[in-house]
Amino acid sequence: MKRYDGDVLAVDSLDLEIQSGELVVLVGPSGCGKSTTLRMIAGLEHITDGDLHIGDRRVNDVHPRDRDIAMVFQSYALYPHMTVRENMAFGLVLRKTPRDEIDRRVQEAAQTLGLDDLLARKPRALSGGQRQRVAMGRALVRQPQVFLFDEPLSNLDAKLRGQMRLEIARLHRQLGATMIYVTHDQVEAMTLADRIAILDQGRLQQFGSPMEVYKAPANRFVASFIGTPSMNMIEGALKVEGDAGWFEGDSVRIELPKVELEALRQGLGEQRELTLGVRPSSLSIVNDNGELNGSVEHVERMGAETFAHVSCGSGTVICRFGGDHPVALGDSLSLGLDWAEVHFFDKAGDRLSRGETL
Repeated sequence: MKRYDGDVLAVDSLDLEIQSGELVVLVGPSGCGKSTTLRMIAGLEHITDGDLHIGDRRVNDVHPRDRDIAMVFQSYALYPHMTVRENMAFGLVLRKTPRDEIDRRVQEAAQTLGLDDLLARKPRALSGGQRQRVAMGRALVRQPQVFLFDEPLSNLDAKLRGQMRLEIARLHRQLGATMIYVTHDQVEAMTLADRIAILDQGRLQQFGSPMEVYKAPANRFVASFIGTPSMNMIEGALKVEGDAGWFEGDSVRIELPKVELEALRQGLGEQRELTLGVRPSSLSIVNDNGELNGSVEHVERMGAETFAHVSCGSGTVICRFGGDHPVALGDSLSLGLDWAEVHFFDKAGDRLSRGETL
C-alpha cells in the first residue's frame, strides 16, 4: 500500500507473486499506480504498508543500491559528456568493479544489443532507438536479479517502438531474467508479457496471461481496456417470461439462449440491470433476424482490416471486417453475435458469464 500525505491512496492492497524468470507487465491508465508500484520495488518510494520480497529477502528497508535490481527509465538519462562505453560502465565503476570485469561485461552487453560499433560515440550522435539500447545496456551490465522498465519506449516513434519491443522480448528470452515492465500501452503489454497485471485507481483488477485477460476479463474495466478497438458495451436489463428470457436495451431486444439465461438468472439473483459486452471481431453480418440491427455511420479502412461504426438505438457498436469488405456509409446491417464470445457484466461491473464457460 502507498499513501501520500496520509490521505491520497496511490496503491491499495496490491498482492502479486512474480515467478523467477517471468516478464510481468503492469498496465493501466495514467494515475492508476503502476509507476508508483515500480518505484516502491526499486526503493525510490517508501512502502506505507505491506511487505516486499525479492527472492527470499524482505527488502522494505534495504537501500535501492543493495536490492540487486537495475532500472530503465522513460528518459534515457545518459551522461552527454560520456561515450557509450563510459555510460554503460559508469555504475560498475562506482561499485569499484575490477577494470577487466567491467570491460568484459560492457563488451558482452554491447554484442547482445548491437552496440559494438557505437561504443566510442557520445549520446548526441545516436538515434532515439540507439540511446534506449544504451540505457538498457547500462542495466544489463549490472547482471541484477530483477530488471525494472518504466515506460521505456514512450519517447520513440511507432516504428521504433515495434523494433524495441522485439529487442526486449529477445533479450528476455536470451537472459531468462525476471523483468517488470510498466506501460500504458496495451499493445506492449499483450505482445511482451508472460502475465499482465491490470491496475485502475491503485487497485489490481486482474492478473493473468495476455489471452486470459483478453478472453476472460474479470470485469468491465478490463474488458474495455484490453483490446483495440475496445469491447462494445450495451446497457440493458434481463427480462424473463416463463422459460424464455431477453436482454433489453434502448431499441435492442435480444433473445437469450437457454444456457445463457439460466446462468444469468443464477448470477443476478433479484438484480436485473446488466451490460452486454461483445468484441468487434465477434459480430458478423447475417441475412436477417440478427441480434443487432442498425445503419453504418462511419467506416475506417485500415488496409488489412475495416472497422464499421453501426448505429444501434441510441448507441454505436464497432464491427471488424476484412480490409476489402464492401461495407459502406449508410448501409443497413443485421448483425449476429458469436455467443461463445459474449460477456455479461452486473451493475457493479463484475463479469457474470460467457458462453464458452457455461
